[in-house]
Amino acid sequence: MDETPRLNLPFLLAQQAQKHLTHNEALRLLDVLVQTAVHSMRTAAEPDAAEEGDLFILPPDRTGARWEEMAPGSLALFENGGFVAIRPVLGQVAYVLDERRLVIFDGATWSGDAFAARDLPSLGINAAPSSANRLTVATDVELLTHDDRTPGTGDARKVVNKAASARTASLVFQTAWSGRAELGLTGDDDLQFRVSADGASFRTALRAARASGFVALAGGHEPACALDVAGPVRVGAYARAALPSAASGAGQVIFVPDEAGGATLAFSDGTRWRRVGDRAVVA
Repeated sequence: MDETPRLNLPFLLAQQAQKHLTHNEALRLLDVLVQTAVHSMRTAAEPDAAEEGDLFILPPDRTGARWEEMAPGSLALFENGGFVAIRPVLGQVAYVLDERRLVIFDGATWSGDAFAARDLPSLGINAAPSSANRLTVATDVELLTHDDRTPGTGDARKVVNKAASARTASLVFQTAWSGRAELGLTGDDDLQFRVSADGASFRTALRAARASGFVALAGGHEPACALDVAGPVRVGAYARAALPSAASGAGQVIFVPDEAGGATLAFSDGTRWRRVGDRAVVA
């Protein structure tokens, strides 16, 4: 046998003259077949000018005096002023420069299918996925960031999509695999924040109505105004000697426990604090 069975590299034989020619031919083939990089596999017209070592995969519609004599799929190597054909081998991988992708030779044709993105039935990172949790990640911290490599727009939007209004699209927070809080669209299209003491029964702490933007607190009721609270409301208490600045915003409400005549609610008119009951200035 004068050649290797796969790459057809010539052997050095006993008592062979000019062994350096055989050795150099083997190096020439290795230079093409190992870590193959081609300019293109779509260029049909044989280039009028090329540089030493330029390499192409020939497409079926190739044209040109030398390329037309070569079989489609061949590697066309430019050397010593002209193109010569190199036969690819089964399983050979090539990087296609003008497409920035990898292709593989299956014995008849070149294809990038083996390297193409494809659907995965499940994926586990540091943990085993299951039929219920087909994407499972076990780590102390997960990072989702904007695309600064392609680059993208600088935005970073995470989408959770449900099939219909009556379904659920939410984030669930658990302790020891038992739910304690849930945020999202749970059973309708209003944003809800729900909490639970046992993981089974949930109470709605906040509901933001999709149509009005009104917010309901401490209940799952439909809010009738911008802030609709299903229960008593407590505001901050400030002694007369320690009142906050009324100038920071008209309409603020506080509780003054030591006002003359008794404890009272007070509101800011933008300049001073006034008692809610008679609008008198808090002393």
